[in-house]
Amino acid sequence: MKYAFIRAHRHQHRVQTLCRVIGVHRSGYYAWCREPKSRRAREDVRQTGLIKQFWIESGGIYGYRKIHDDMREVGEPCGKHRVRRLMRAAGLRSQTGYRKRRPNHKAGKPADFAPNRLDRQFDVDRPNLAWVTDITFIRTYEGWLYLAIVLDLFSRQIVGWSMSSRMRSDLVLQALLMAVWRRQPEHKVLVHSDQGTQYTSGDWRAFLRDHQLVPSMSRRGNCLDNAVAESFFQLLKRERIKRRIYASREEARQDVFNYIELFYNSKRRHGSCGRVSPVEYEKNYYLKKNTV
Repeated sequence: MKYAFIRAHRHQHRVQTLCRVIGVHRSGYYAWCREPKSRRAREDVRQTGLIKQFWIESGGIYGYRKIHDDMREVGEPCGKHRVRRLMRAAGLRSQTGYRKRRPNHKAGKPADFAPNRLDRQFDVDRPNLAWVTDITFIRTYEGWLYLAIVLDLFSRQIVGWSMSSRMRSDLVLQALLMAVWRRQPEHKVLVHSDQGTQYTSGDWRAFLRDHQLVPSMSRRGNCLDNAVAESFFQLLKRERIKRRIYASREEARQDVFNYIELFYNSKRRHGSCGRVSPVEYEKNYYLKKNTV
């Protein structure tokens, strides 16, 4: 009993000396001993868990601005600068960096088949007014896989796509057929492409004519005339393809399908759409239109 009293007295003396040195009250020291982390620190840990969840759901590509939008959407009070601080502390970064094309200052030769009716007017005020289409290639251990897409300039939604091991005219026709079948446009739609042989074939011209689609073509060698389609391909390669190694075309096909339909169209926040997904952007447009 005597020794226990001595030990307790020594402990109190050490605590009193420590509190005097660091300039805190003993009650504050004992409160810290009971719960070392402050309320803000505990809140940081909880919100870091949410941030990691949203970052993983994005495929590890979102930066702090889009993560902040996700936090607000679920009713989580958190400023964007705090999100940035917590992401930096957790080592979470957006997916950035992709080799850009060198600027091409040459205008290029206009197409013989169709003039450049779009003329880089990439901002349109309603769906099914102007579509852009293009082709890219994906490397697999089985060989090349070619992807053709049709993109609606209003919401940046991919409304048609097609993949094949060969880059022939039916590749782009299948993508355009999907777009027409999905959207069922009631008026003429401007369809902008480059001057590739797939877009100058007789089958392509006949399809446009039969479905009241108005052709438009970039000038030769000028990728900026179709910059929105090029931008989508950069996103696809930066956020998905460059992060994978595909053993077969079928594996690549499934992954690209998942990116387009399950992420890009329905979930990925897009800067030109007010940082909502293309599907959500169009839904808001029709809701507003029906209530006016």
